[in-house]
Amino acid sequence: MSLSIEDQLAIQQLYARYNHLLDSGQGDAWAATFTADGVFSSGGSGTFTGTEQLAGFGNGFAKQLKARHWTNNLLVEESTGGAKGSCYLILLRLTPGERPPAGILVTAIYNDELRKVSGEWRFSGRAVTADA
Repeated sequence: MSLSIEDQLAIQQLYARYNHLLDSGQGDAWAATFTADGVFSSGGSGTFTGTEQLAGFGNGFAKQLKARHWTNNLLVEESTGGAKGSCYLILLRLTPGERPPAGILVTAIYNDELRKVSGEWRFSGRAVTADA
């Protein structure tokens, strides 16, 4: 059985909400895009597990860096207990007064595990791997 259209759209919205919340410095709300035991892993930043660690990372991100996450080529498929997702990332640095106003910091790929919790899709595991 494949994911319903409604589930696919809800997952797409989750990916977009994740980016908007992280880039705008809303770390607590960003952490809520994960399950309570969710794990975010980034080779450059480390591994963060659970709502408290995730919120700490998310709240610190926008203070350290003004950036825009640009994701595309989303693939989602049903898996045991939820779904698996993957997409490409371009992380843009925003520097006031600079023309053009952004520079590419990194390109990467996200590999995700997703679960539905109380009717809402959340990341249970998210790993970002930078391109060499």
